[in-house]
Amino acid sequence: MRKKIFYALLLAAMTAAGTVQKARAGVIEDYFSGLKQDVRQTYDEGTWNVMLPLRVWHNRLTYDDEHIDKYNEEPWGLGFGLTRYEGENWHGLYAIAFKDSNDYMQTMFGYAYLINKAIDEEKNWHWGYGYTLGVTQRHEYSYIPVPLPLPIAAVTYRNFSLNATYVPGVKNDGNVLFTWLRIDL
Repeated sequence: MRKKIFYALLLAAMTAAGTVQKARAGVIEDYFSGLKQDVRQTYDEGTWNVMLPLRVWHNRLTYDDEHIDKYNEEPWGLGFGLTRYEGENWHGLYAIAFKDSNDYMQTMFGYAYLINKAIDEEKNWHWGYGYTLGVTQRHEYSYIPVPLPLPIAAVTYRNFSLNATYVPGVKNDGNVLFTWLRIDL
C-alpha cells in the first residue's frame, strides 16, 4: 500500500513539475516574442538619437589607489541610435564607441528599454528605470563580443536624457558607474 501511495505522489509531483516547466517555458517564450517585436518596431519606426559618453566612475570602495590613479574616467566617444516612444516609455537601439578605463576603444551595441514617469504637469521632465540587453567588446578580451545585460536609470528633459548604468564586478574590476547624454533628434 505504501508503494502505491509513494508512486502516486511521485507521479503527481512529476506531472506538476512538468506543468510548471511548461508554464515557465511559455512565459519565457512570450517575453522573447515581445522583445523581438519591440526591437523590430524600434528599428522600423525609430527616430535618430546621438549619445555622448560623459563619465566613468570607478567605485572607490572597491578599487585601490593604484588602480584609480591609472584609470581614465573621461570616456571620449560617440554613439548613435534609434528612439521609439510607447506612451511615456522609451525603446532604443544603439551603437556607441568610447575610450575605456585603460584608454582603449570599447564598443557597445544593443537594445534598451526605460519605463518613464512624468515629474511635472507639462510632462517635460521624466525619470525612468529599465534595462539594456547588449554586447560589448573590450581590448582585454581581444574584442570578443561579451553579453551585457545591465540596469539603466535616466532623467529626461524634453529630448535630452541623462542616463546611467552600473557595471557590477569584484575588487579592482567592474564596479563602474557609466553615464552618458542621449539627445533625441
